[in-house]
Amino acid sequence: MRRGDDSGTIDAVIEATQLSKRYGNTLAVDDLSFRVSSGRVTGFLGPNGAGKSTTMRMILGLDNPTSGSVHIDGKHYRELRNPLRTVGALLEAGWVHPNRSARNHLRWIARSNELPRKRVDEVLNLVGLSSVASKRAGGFSLGMLQRLGIASALLGDPEVLLFDEPVNGLDPEGIHWIRELMHTLAEEGRTVFVSSHLLSEMAQTAQDLVVIGRGKLIYQGTTDDFVSNATAQSVRIRTPQLGELKTVLDRRELTFTEADGSVTVFGSEAAALGDLAFGEGITLHELSPQRGSLEQAFMQITGEAVEFHAEERPAD
Repeated sequence: MRRGDDSGTIDAVIEATQLSKRYGNTLAVDDLSFRVSSGRVTGFLGPNGAGKSTTMRMILGLDNPTSGSVHIDGKHYRELRNPLRTVGALLEAGWVHPNRSARNHLRWIARSNELPRKRVDEVLNLVGLSSVASKRAGGFSLGMLQRLGIASALLGDPEVLLFDEPVNGLDPEGIHWIRELMHTLAEEGRTVFVSSHLLSEMAQTAQDLVVIGRGKLIYQGTTDDFVSNATAQSVRIRTPQLGELKTVLDRRELTFTEADGSVTVFGSEAAALGDLAFGEGITLHELSPQRGSLEQAFMQITGEAVEFHAEERPAD
C-alpha cells in the first residue's frame, strides 16, 4: 500500500468543490465544499435530512451532482480503473444475496476488481467472520452483516475508506473493535471518512469533523475545536465551605449551578477561581475544568439546521 516516508506515500484525499444535488424541488446538497485528508479519522455529522448519504453517494459516483464536483486523489470515482483498490465503502450492510455465503459474496467482488482470491480469507479473518465464512448471509444478524460489509470495504486494501453508520447492530465489543480498526487504518496513512448518529462514539473516534445542515457546510476542523468553541467554559468546585463560596460567587456576579455538594461555575478559568477562593480563605477539595461534550456542541451548532423538530408536550 505505498505508505511510509520512503515508499512513495500518496496523500489520498477526498475533495468536494461547490457540490450541489437537487431532486425535483428539493435541494439535498447546497454548494458544499470540504476536504478530507489522509492519516486521520474524519467524522461526517449532520441532523437527519442534512444530505450526508447523498454526499457519500456522489463521492462514490452512485449519484451525479447537479453542479460542482467531488474528487478522490484528484480523480472522479468513475475514472478509477479498479476502484476497490483505491476506495472501499460501507453504505448499506444488507446489500448481499441471502443465499450466498460470506466467502462467495466476497469472491465475486474480488474477481470483479482483479483482486487475489487469498485476500477474501484475509479480510474474513480480520473482521472475525472466518468461522461462519461458509454460511449463507441470509442467516446473519445485523452485526454480522455489518462486519461482512466492512470486509467488502477492506477487500482491495484501499487508500480511502468511507463508512456510513458502521456500528449499527454491533455489540459493545464490536463497537470497540471498529473504533480501533478505524484508528489503525488512519495511522497507516489512509483516508477514513465516517458518518454516524452516535455522537458519543464519534467523540472517541474522529479527530476531525465535517458538519453539515440542510445540505450546507456548518463546520470543518478538529473535533476538539468544535467542542471547545461551541460549549461554554465551566469549572467544577468542591469545598467544605460551600455556603461561603456561593456568597463570594454571588458577590462577583458569577454564573453557577449547584448539584451533589459541588458548584459548577461558567465563564471563568480554573486558575482565576482558585485565586479567588484562596483570597477569601476558602479551602478547595476539587477545582476541575469541565469540557463540553460533542453532543452538546452538535445540538448547539446544528439546532437551526434540523429539518424536523419534535413537538413539545403541553403541560398537564
